[in-house]
Amino acid sequence: MKVISLTEYKLMLPMLELVIFALGILLIDLIIPRDWKWLNAVGAFVGLFFAAVCVWQIQATLPGGAVGFSGALLVDHFAVFFWYLFLAAAGITVLMSERYLDLEDEHSGEYYALLLLSVVGMMCMAAGIDVVLIFIGLELMAISTYVLVGFLRRERRSNEAAIKYFLLGAFSSGIFAYGLSIFYGLAGSTNLQEIHRSILAQNPRHPVIVIALLTTMTGLFFKIAAVPFHQWAPDAYEGAPTSISGFMSVAVKAAAWAMLLRILIFALFPLRSVYVPIVVFVAIATMTLANFAALSQTNTKRLLAYSSIAHVGYMLLAFVAMGTSEPGSPAFSDGFKGILIYLLVYTFMNLGAFAVITSLRQRQVIGDELEDMAGLYHRAPVEAVLMLLFLLSLAGIPPAAGFLGKYYIFLSLVESRHYGLAALGVIYSLLGLYYYLKIANAMLIRESKETKPLFVSIGMRCAVGVTALATIVIGIYPEPFIQGVSRSLPTWAKPTAPTLRQ
Repeated sequence: MKVISLTEYKLMLPMLELVIFALGILLIDLIIPRDWKWLNAVGAFVGLFFAAVCVWQIQATLPGGAVGFSGALLVDHFAVFFWYLFLAAAGITVLMSERYLDLEDEHSGEYYALLLLSVVGMMCMAAGIDVVLIFIGLELMAISTYVLVGFLRRERRSNEAAIKYFLLGAFSSGIFAYGLSIFYGLAGSTNLQEIHRSILAQNPRHPVIVIALLTTMTGLFFKIAAVPFHQWAPDAYEGAPTSISGFMSVAVKAAAWAMLLRILIFALFPLRSVYVPIVVFVAIATMTLANFAALSQTNTKRLLAYSSIAHVGYMLLAFVAMGTSEPGSPAFSDGFKGILIYLLVYTFMNLGAFAVITSLRQRQVIGDELEDMAGLYHRAPVEAVLMLLFLLSLAGIPPAAGFLGKYYIFLSLVESRHYGLAALGVIYSLLGLYYYLKIANAMLIRESKETKPLFVSIGMRCAVGVTALATIVIGIYPEPFIQGVSRSLPTWAKPTAPTLRQ
């Protein structure tokens, strides 16, 4: 039996901490009285904090990163960036959830345990360089989110959304596993580095390789909710608890992007001549369908779901710039930075928007219809103003943080001479501004049927405040965050055999 080294123990410690706290929450939930269920949220938040401390210790003791577990786990700056992102999204979700679950009468420990376990799966997806570990992390995250989407057991639409999400997710996972199994057969190894080396020695347009690539990309596109594999997202977002809708829109999507970048850039970069035209088509289709579908939505969660799909299209444009540029070139680096910065700012601005929608949930009001936003400025002026900030940031209006992500994406397109795609992205961004302003119009101009001030819990105020502060600070003073993202750019994104250590 192989003994785990001290380095490997450090690499797995953040995930181990989250598993321990998840199991502890399940045990404590059995013995605490109903009025003390808020302790579950405290336990989950403390667990996330300790996991963040463990990630910081990895940075301090292993500044160059390290490989562990027979070359299956690579904790580099890229992985650490995503780990912090997952932990921040989960922490804000916990703050959003305590009051919301109390109103829904679903305040049980399983919710927080599943939330923590889903983060463990995301960490495996971001740091895995072996397809087995990546797939295990994917399924741990997916199964946890399937249950969380259907957590409102007495709500029919929650149950329906969970079933749809589960069936489509299981189908896409099967296709994804099939593609990875073909690459395993070609390379004789499940390690991404070995798969990369094997592809370098073969014809990239060989029918078997093309089939493997297409099936793998199908699974990846489903996980990031790109057209035409987006059908699950609007129903899942609408039916899920609103706090989980926000968590899925940022953390689950960020984990899928980490996996996509690991596989398509690290392992399958020699096949870029095959997959870049596909990505161009998918990016245009995603922006077109999502933006036009969002125009007619009256449910705010469905509107933000289609908005989330549209943002995937923008990030795919940056991926096109990367795929048509050489690693190390300005277009490649700015495209990669554009995706990472976009995921960073999107985490805060979208979670902030979902936090405001979550705060509208009252005893007799669901709060996720556009008419429920009417007159919000008169009932909760602070939340209404901050919601306007989040909406402007989502639209990419400076100085909000959302502008920074779009800037780097369009910059990479210009540098790679994709002027038509850059112009199309700008046009669709203006279209997005229109449906974001629909929400702003309801909040600020329309009159509310309710005159009583809206009660917002302390946890919800903290969630909205933290996300708003991050949205403002990143937009006004972006330099530290740009430097942090620049350090997260991987050195393994090369068309020749890569090295695993930074």
